[in-house]
Amino acid sequence: MMDRNEIDAAFPKMLEAARVAGRGLMEGYRKRPAASQKAKNDLLTEFDIRSEETIVRQLEVLGLPIIAEENHKATVDDTQARLYIDPLDGTMNFVHGHFFFAVSIGLWEAGKCRAGVVFAPALSTAWWATEGGGAYRNGWKLAVSENADFSEGLFASGFPAERSTAPKNNFGRFLEVKRQTRGVRRCGSASIDLALVADGTYDGYWEAHLHPWDYCAGVALVEEAGGRVTAYDGSEADIRNGALVATNGRVHDALIGALANAKELL
Repeated sequence: MMDRNEIDAAFPKMLEAARVAGRGLMEGYRKRPAASQKAKNDLLTEFDIRSEETIVRQLEVLGLPIIAEENHKATVDDTQARLYIDPLDGTMNFVHGHFFFAVSIGLWEAGKCRAGVVFAPALSTAWWATEGGGAYRNGWKLAVSENADFSEGLFASGFPAERSTAPKNNFGRFLEVKRQTRGVRRCGSASIDLALVADGTYDGYWEAHLHPWDYCAGVALVEEAGGRVTAYDGSEADIRNGALVATNGRVHDALIGALANAKELL
């Protein structure tokens, strides 16, 4: 297991790599870059690739296996520490000039997201957390919201890229939570959604069909800010499962109940 000193030594390099890659992304921002389709509604640009290569070059010095969205997929065992990297979380937003996109870098080991960085360059905002060290936004310490009334909560979610055919497309759950609360936002970047739970903007977030690079960093943020992260049924979250619920803890059970009671809409 990595000790606290090793995590503290790795973290500044993670933050700097995210900032460097984010500055590179801004070269294509608002320029409608060409995009290919990995799948329906799942885009890929040259900036995804360039960002990933930049981050990998920056972080190879750490000697940790790297699992990134596009081209780097190290083989690891269940206990081995590794870095999960999303070089451009929110590619659809980026292509259309929307400012909700981010670089996400998470350090995972033995079932735990031990450190994470989410950098949204168009917002000039970085969120970060280390295990036992707290969570921060641009240097300001974070805490999840204190709201305990589900009906007064503001939530976030997302939908699978293949939502026109996916049997679990989240439409029913989205509407059920929206009926019961002040609102549900869908901004197209899982890492930013989780960061906004950590900093108290959202009271909760849920989504399925995710990959570890989408949310490893964000889970570290929520947990270090005092929030709760579980699977859809309230059991311990498994980063490899692809579905999670993250909240301030106070409305967690109510959100899980609403999700369980929702009817699927095809």
